[in-house]
Amino acid sequence: MIDVDHQISAVRRQVGSRTLEAGEARTVTVRQTYDATVEDVWDACTNPERIPRWFMPVSGELRLHGRFQIENNAAGTIEQCDPPKSFAATWEYGGEVSWIEVRLAAAPEGGTRFELEHVAHVDDERWAEFGPGAVGIGWDLALMGLALHLSSGESAEDQDTMAWMMSEQGGRFMAASSERWYEASVAAGTAPEAARAAADRTTAAYTAEPSESSESSEDAEGPKADAT
Repeated sequence: MIDVDHQISAVRRQVGSRTLEAGEARTVTVRQTYDATVEDVWDACTNPERIPRWFMPVSGELRLHGRFQIENNAAGTIEQCDPPKSFAATWEYGGEVSWIEVRLAAAPEGGTRFELEHVAHVDDERWAEFGPGAVGIGWDLALMGLALHLSSGESAEDQDTMAWMMSEQGGRFMAASSERWYEASVAAGTAPEAARAAADRTTAAYTAEPSESSESSEDAEGPKADAT
């Protein structure tokens, strides 16, 4: 399905913060350069017929101030739109509101640089428990799907995504993603011991076997509630 090592290395990850009217927020940013035009990547990210091919089915009005609903996931409102360069939207899930911004630009080396920033007010206790990988692994999976779609035309709709995630390759991908988010967290100033503990908990939650106890399943819901 995907070259795990190549895809993990193709993404740049950054952890930071931003001051909003409501106070300090945490940011998680992913970047990848795709061998496609800006217009093609924009269409893949905004065309409701193409989005399910690499992400999840979406309904609603994909226009400025329109409301959208991602199947079995977040809803939101499109707050800014500057085609084919950028859009911003609320990301509403589990009774909480965060924000995403997607920015596209022609890369100097050719192709298109895709950048997604997720901004959220996350309480210190939950951040200390799971760290940036809680949402970061979800976005890594999305960027992988987009890479596969743009490079081969393959569709996530034709794949048993859950079976892949539970496979050895899927588990290795999520563990590798979690490790890179550990590194990004340390680079942002988190104490290595605290970042390691959070990353280990997130890795365990994402790679938990479905046959494990219900208590483990409930623990796994922690980071996934914040993820894509």
